[in-house]
Amino acid sequence: MTPAQLRAFSATVRLGSVKAAAADLAVTEAAVSLHIAHLRRELGDKLFTRTGSGLAFTPGGLRLASRAAQMLGLQDQTVLEVQQAGAGRRLLRVATSSLFAEYAAPGLIEIFAGRADDLDVELSVHDPQRFPLLLLERAVDAAIGPRPATVDASMSCTHFLNYQVIAVVGATHPLAARTGPAGVAELREQTWLLGPSAVGRAGIVPSVLRRLQIPEDRQRIFQSHTAAVDEAKHGTGVALAVTFAVSKDLADGDLRQLGGPQLPARGSWNLLTLGDREAPPAAAELRRFVTTPRATQAMLRGAGVTAGRFRPAIHVTLWS
Repeated sequence: MTPAQLRAFSATVRLGSVKAAAADLAVTEAAVSLHIAHLRRELGDKLFTRTGSGLAFTPGGLRLASRAAQMLGLQDQTVLEVQQAGAGRRLLRVATSSLFAEYAAPGLIEIFAGRADDLDVELSVHDPQRFPLLLLERAVDAAIGPRPATVDASMSCTHFLNYQVIAVVGATHPLAARTGPAGVAELREQTWLLGPSAVGRAGIVPSVLRRLQIPEDRQRIFQSHTAAVDEAKHGTGVALAVTFAVSKDLADGDLRQLGGPQLPARGSWNLLTLGDREAPPAAAELRRFVTTPRATQAMLRGAGVTAGRFRPAIHVTLWS
C-alpha cells in the first residue's frame, strides 16, 4: 500500500469519479485505475462499484477512505515537521472561524508566537463544521471557533472566551430613533449587512438569522465583518457586530444598538485539538495559553484585521 495508491483512492472518494480524481491529481485515468486495482488485490475488497447514480462504496471502502485521509495527513505532517526541524523552526497550523479570525485572532496569535523565537503560526479560515475532519486528517494542528455539536472522543475541546453579538444601525437609519425593541416582522423587512460568518450553518451569526427567519434576499454579504459594520454607519441597513469591537462606535454615536427578539445573542469560542498524545506540542501549548488572562486581554484589545486585509476561506497569515 503506497502513498500514491492512497492518494488516488482518496481523490476518487472525495470527487466521486476516477475521471475527476485523475484530473485533480494531474495523471491519467488509467493510472488512477491501476492504483485502485492494486489496493483491491492487496486488501481483498472491491472498495466500490459503479452504479447509475455514481459510486457505491463497500463498508471496507468507506473504512479505507477514512484511514487514507488520516495516513496521508500524517505523512504530510511528518514531512513538514522534519523540514521545520532541519531549519530550526516549528510551525503551528491553526484553523479558525471567520468571526474569530477577524476580531480576536491577530492579538492572540501575535502574543503567542512572540513567546518563542522558533515558532511560526499559520492561520487559515474554514467553515467550523469542517474542524473535526481537518484535525483528523492532520491538515491543521488546532481549530478555534464555536463548539462543535459533537466532540469526538479522540479530541480535546477547551472553552476560553464568551462574547456577545448585537444588532446595530447607523445614526441616520429609521430604526435608530426607536426607544423600544424592534419586532420580528420589522426586523425581517430590513436589509441585513453581514460578514462572511453568515455563510454556513455553524456559529452565532447564522443562528441569529435562522431564529429571526431573515429572508435570503434581505441579506448582503461583505468580504469582512468590519466592512459590513462600516456600511451600516451610512444608515443603509442592520449589521450584526461583536460588542467589544464596536464599543467605541456606540460611545461616539456612529452606531446605535437595536433591541429585539433573540438580541443580543451570546456565543463562545473554543479551541479544538487532538488528544494529548496526538496533538503537536505547540498545539498543546496554545491550549494551555489561550485560557490565561494575558491571552484574553490580547484578544479583546488586539488591533483586528482590516477589511482590505481580510480574505475568507483562503486567508493565511504567518507570525514569527
